[in-house]
Amino acid sequence: MKTVISTKGQLVLPAELRRRDGVAPGEEFEIERLGPGVYRLARAGAPVNLGLADLLLACPERGWFVPVPTESTADLEGPGFSEPDDQIPG
Repeated sequence: MKTVISTKGQLVLPAELRRRDGVAPGEEFEIERLGPGVYRLARAGAPVNLGLADLLLACPERGWFVPVPTESTADLEGPGFSEPDDQIPG
């Protein structure tokens, strides 16, 4: 695949490669000169959230969630649940 260096010295990474590798504007790359006219271009770091979608899809197992019936906090009783605000020190 060919690309062109601009008059400002900028190298354009073709859209097909950017799309395939998920390269976004502003990402940093490292460039290394391997020899006369031979260069290696590599992402400076892993993209944000690399593999996150795969992780979320893998865990937890689908169908495990069972909704729990809820109740109003006004119906709660027991230690720590007091009556009106006038009982709160302050």
